[in-house]
Amino acid sequence: MKKWVLASLFAFGVLTLILLFIPIIPKKPSSPSSAPAPSPTIAVPTPKIYQPIDQYLPPVVPTSSSYTLIFVGDSMTESLGENFDKLRINLKKYYPDKIFGLFNYGFGSTNVLSVEDRLNHDIVYLGRNMPAILGRSFDIIFIESFGNNPLSEFALDVGLQKQTAALDHLVAEIAGTHPNSLIVFIATIAPSQAFYGKGVVTLSPLVRNQWANERRAYIENHINYAKRHNIPLINVYEKTLDKNGLTITKYLDQGNYIHPSAEGVSLISQMIADFLYENLILKN
Repeated sequence: MKKWVLASLFAFGVLTLILLFIPIIPKKPSSPSSAPAPSPTIAVPTPKIYQPIDQYLPPVVPTSSSYTLIFVGDSMTESLGENFDKLRINLKKYYPDKIFGLFNYGFGSTNVLSVEDRLNHDIVYLGRNMPAILGRSFDIIFIESFGNNPLSEFALDVGLQKQTAALDHLVAEIAGTHPNSLIVFIATIAPSQAFYGKGVVTLSPLVRNQWANERRAYIENHINYAKRHNIPLINVYEKTLDKNGLTITKYLDQGNYIHPSAEGVSLISQMIADFLYENLILKN
């Protein structure tokens, strides 16, 4: 028993001496490279805000061997055709040696509030892939009045204010992103107060007159906007009214009295070509 106690005391003493002479190694600080990296800061782009233009300054379209024209509207523009056959014939008379790229962004049953989407997003319409307009290069963009698709969910005065605000935005956005591209407004064929929608919708004479007048109000607001802000205008609307202010119905499809007839398409196409040539917008 005595030997066991002595052996234990000897072992404890040896262990104590070892611990006293072993150097304490300080903990190595973490290197900067081993420290967890901070989360990267992702910059969120600030949406560009375009201020409304009081007086538009139409740019001069440079003379070229080819021109790109874009047309934005509702079914009245769509009626000009995907290939613009009539317009091409008229342009050929004035510009026999020029090549024209004509692109129809006329979508049926759409109003002026839908233009923003066409400007900034790719769209598939009736099986056609339509690239975002502002992602394209173009010489002239034609903005039709969308009068046949009024903002009827609002009172007339409120709807017209919304139309004006939409025009403020889209004109500023197009001019801001494509300052060398010309903006032109088109006021389409005047709606007939006596026949509007006849053949496709049953209305009393009173309601038919009200529908036509509401649509006329939007077209006239489009015209007045162009005049106030110095935007070039092709005024088909006034051309299709007689001296008493009644619609010349030969320009309307007799099956619905809404869309252009063949004569209506010819008139619109001729007026576009005449406008470009007579105002020296495009030069040979």
